[in-house]
Amino acid sequence: MPPTVIPMLPCADIDEVAEFLTALGFTVTYRQTRPNPFVALEGHGFPIQYYGLEGHVAEHSHSTCGVLVADTEAMFETFAAGLRARYGKLPVSGLPRITRPRPRKNVGGVSGFSLIDPAGNWIRFFRDGPPDPVGEASPLREGLLNAVVLADSKGDPVQAAKILRGAVRRADPSDPALPEARDFLAELDERTSPPGLDGTSV
Repeated sequence: MPPTVIPMLPCADIDEVAEFLTALGFTVTYRQTRPNPFVALEGHGFPIQYYGLEGHVAEHSHSTCGVLVADTEAMFETFAAGLRARYGKLPVSGLPRITRPRPRKNVGGVSGFSLIDPAGNWIRFFRDGPPDPVGEASPLREGLLNAVVLADSKGDPVQAAKILRGAVRRADPSDPALPEARDFLAELDERTSPPGLDGTSV
């Protein structure tokens, strides 16, 4: 049997994250409150565990883990269905939230997306396979790829929108990347909406 790596992530409330993940198809396999809060879950072919950390602030979390899957689109759609059932729409800003599968320049063009849980942990999914086609090279395409890294890997949608807006403004109107870039820019604008405005997507 090959070695198995189990993500162990911090949270303020083990029941909050357990409830969130069971809505996405995970099952609680173990739970304890003493001597320290801890919950183990399993689903979609991999385990994930959480420990209670006193004083944990989700907005300040920097914890993350990576998960290799055969098909990022299929995994995303499974999670998206669970999120829509739970929240009514797809959460794309705040906590929790999810990003859409896109080729990631910082991992050699392999498709990836991130699920950010209620505790602020980034669970990063990548397709276990060759790079995805990214389309014809152009300054706009490069700007789009850079914006994806900033927004979906680094978590900086404000800077991503700034870069992509400039790239769209300077783009050749015939550039085939223009529709995709405009769609992503609209998504980034949605993610960075001021508090009180809708931060969800259908």
